[in-house]
Parts: sequence; structure tokens; C-alpha cells
Amino acid sequence: MDMVLAIDLSSNNLSGTIPPQLGSCIALEYLNLSGNVLEGPLPSTIGQLPYLKELDVSSNQLSGNIPQSMEASPTLKHLNFSFNRFSGNISSSGAFSSLTIDSFRGNDGLCGEIQGMPSCRRGHVIHISFILPVLLSLFATPLLCMFAYPLVLRSKFRSQTVIFNGGDLEDEDKETKDLKHPRISYRQLIEATGGFSASSLIGSGRFGRVYKGVLQDNTRIAVKVLDSKEAGEISGSFKRECRVLKRAKHRNLIKIITICSKPDFKALVLPLMSNGSLESHLYPSHGLNTGLDLIQLVSICNDVAEGLAYLHHYSPVRVVHCDLKPSNILLDEDMTALITDFGIARLIRGADDSNSADDSVSFSSTDGFLCGSVGYIAPEYGMGKRASTQGDVYSFGVLLLEIITGRRPTDVLFHEGSSLHEWVKSHYPHKLEPIVDQAVLRCAPSVMQGSYNKICSDVVLELIELGLVCTQNNPSTRPSMLDLASEMGSLKQYLSNPPSLVIEESYPKASAS
Repeated sequence: MDMVLAIDLSSNNLSGTIPPQLGSCIALEYLNLSGNVLEGPLPSTIGQLPYLKELDVSSNQLSGNIPQSMEASPTLKHLNFSFNRFSGNISSSGAFSSLTIDSFRGNDGLCGEIQGMPSCRRGHVIHISFILPVLLSLFATPLLCMFAYPLVLRSKFRSQTVIFNGGDLEDEDKETKDLKHPRISYRQLIEATGGFSASSLIGSGRFGRVYKGVLQDNTRIAVKVLDSKEAGEISGSFKRECRVLKRAKHRNLIKIITICSKPDFKALVLPLMSNGSLESHLYPSHGLNTGLDLIQLVSICNDVAEGLAYLHHYSPVRVVHCDLKPSNILLDEDMTALITDFGIARLIRGADDSNSADDSVSFSSTDGFLCGSVGYIAPEYGMGKRASTQGDVYSFGVLLLEIITGRRPTDVLFHEGSSLHEWVKSHYPHKLEPIVDQAVLRCAPSVMQGSYNKICSDVVLELIELGLVCTQNNPSTRPSMLDLASEMGSLKQYLSNPPSLVIEESYPKASAS
């Protein structure tokens, strides 16, 4: 169950050990195994789950140390280890910093820094495991000074030189000769972002943070700094994103200014989009009225469809984006939409326009990546299917339905118990009037009244049908992004000049899906 969000097996008298395979449930956010008779160690793989927020294993017979992966987890907020047989030292840092003694009661073998917990005693016996490294260091230090010092000097010099360019990262020495991209020093990035200060932070994700900044020539930039703590996963993500941004060039894809790569720092330098993300307009904060009208929304969706169609069918390296959602769609000063964040994109080799199964690339939970964001993930990915262009079509359909309904897919999932597709489909076709009326009221330009509202209603209905067709469970029944780009272009033209175009239905009615 790669895509399961919550597991509650509490108070079931379950025995045996906790299977480490739970670490493969990479979408898991809530796990409750309390009130059983489980024994043995707590698998460290559970603490490595990238989205886990709550864990309760209280009132069992678990033993051994609490894995350090629990403390190191960036997402865990609520933990309960009480009334087990755990032992060892517990720190008050990381995920444990907000915990109290209530989370650890009934474990006589635990000691540490949590208030109310006994302090750990330091032994006075010097073990061989301590003596041996000391003795080795005494003999090794002179040799290191003799032979390694020249290398240290060279390394120190090289560490001051940061590689900035837009090529593949597999041959960095070759890239330094590529002068197509401007060179920006690490010091300049620090100055531009105020030392990567909190006031410059404009976004964060699983792999790092994004800061805004201004260079000395008044160029406004966004610096995507990848978290060095996730070095293993980031290396692949960083290279992948650089390859995509270098080779795929389209007006609706974010353009790279330069990259920064050195052992302890990796960043992408991108142009700062003055109008932020689509998400900030769909869900304005602080009471700001930044809503978009229907003409703008259709234009944005047309831009996104054009960008995805290019990635799927025309790019030199065909690309499956895998994480299309409002926060990954940026708007420039002209409100043109640009697709960004290719950190988990899949590169397609030998693809053609037929979108056959051979065109896709493999995906499984062992990749360490959730293939998209919850609510936007195509259902076939949860059954171990390969990531394909049809997965992006599904995400695009969710985006259309989200824009029209004004509801996040995750909100529908948690409150209605169904996907956004199923929720809208349950209203189709005879119960759509409230949804359409609200969409028209929210999206129709205030200066347009009367007959224009009827035009807006027609467009909203068409967008709903497109969204439902795109989010059908069977990937083979979904349209291609080329078809969707053509359809969105027609809708955009219809809104600009309503009398000149009659919308023809290109796909079967969603009720037949």
C-alpha cells in the first residue's frame, strides 16, 4: 500500500514484531499501533518515512533503543513510546524537542535530557573502542601532515571556486568552460539574500528552501538551496532538475539563470516571478484579494497545457513532470504561467507521441520519492504502475477541478472521504448548478455582467468535463496533453471573442467514464 495515508491497528491484541516493510508506505502520515502485544525493536525505517506526522506505539512490549531516525525526522510532530521496554539515551533535540515525559512513561530503561527523565550515568571505564582510535590518531597525524597538507591547500583553493553553469553535472570540469550562463559567486548569493535570512525565505519543500534576492545589477532572483542533510537523494534530484532546465526550453517552463555546485552547497538560481505562484492566488492569505478572473485562469491553464505538451512530445529529452500542482506554477509580470520544480521529474528515452507503455519510466516506492503530491497522484501509481505522461494528464485534470470548485484535493479527501474527481462526478451532470454558479461568481470579471455570465457558465462546464475526462481511472482513456492544449486554446479564444467560436465537444461525456 504505497499510497496509504493512515494506518490504525490499535487495541487489536496483535503479537509478533513490527514489520520493517512499513517503511515502504512512503505516503504514510499517521500510524497507530498502540494497545497490542508487539515485541522486539522498533524498525528504523518507520522514522525515515518522508511524510509521517504522528506515531503511537504505546502499551506494547517493544524493546531496544528508540531509533535515531525518529529524532532526525523533519516531519514527526506527535510521538508516544510510553509503556514499553525501551532503553537507552534520549536527547531533547530534533523531533523530540517538543516532547514531554508523557511520551516516554513506563520505560524504566530510558534516560536522557527530557524533563522528568533520569539522567544517564557516564561510565568511568575506558573501553578499547575509545583507546584504539586515540592511539591510531597519534601515529597517523604526522603522516597526514606530511603527505596530505599539499592536497588540503589545493582543496581549500578549489572550495573557493563554485561551479556555475547550466550543463549536466556529470563532468563539472567540462562545465567550467561553458560560458553560456553567467557566473555568480557564492558571496554574491549571500549578499543578495541577506545571508539566506528568514525574511528572504519565500518557500520550502522536502529537499530545501527557496529565497528571494537582488543582485548588484538589480536583477531579482530566486535561489533554490538544496538541503545538504539529504545529500544522497538531493544529488539525483539536483542533476535531474539541471538536465531538464538546460535542455527543455519553452515559454511556459521556468528558465535557469545559473547553478551553483560545490560539495557542501548546491543551488539553482532562477528568475524571480513577480506574481508568485498560482496557489497564492487561488488561496490568498492575510485577507488579500488577489483572486483571478476566468479569462486569466483559462489563460494560465492554457499555458500549463502548452508547457506539458512540449515536455511530453517535443522536448529534446521527453519529460514526465510528476508533481504538477498550483504551488509549482509560477506567474510572471504578464501573468504568463511557467511550470517549475523538476526535482522528481522522470526523463523518457525513446518516447514517441503514442504514449505507449514502453514510453514510460519505472517508478516504485524504493526510489525514495513520492511520485507527486497527495491529491494529485494518478491512481495507477499506487498500484505500482510506471510513471507516464498520462500521470501528468491526471494531475492537470485535478488542477482544473480544483480551480473550478475552489477546493484543495486534500481537503476533499479528508472531509468527504473521496478524491476530488469522485466528489465532482457525484454532482455530474444534474447537481452541478451550485458549483457552476459559485465558480462564475468567484471568477467572472466584475465589469462583465448579463449575457457574459452565460458564457462563463459554458466555459466552467467545459472545464469540469475536461477535468473529469483527465482524471478517469483508466490511463488509456485520458486525452493527451496535445489534445488538451488545443482544447484550452479554443476556450481561451472563445472567451476573448465569444460570438466568433462555438465550442465543439472533442471527448465523450464524463458521465460515460
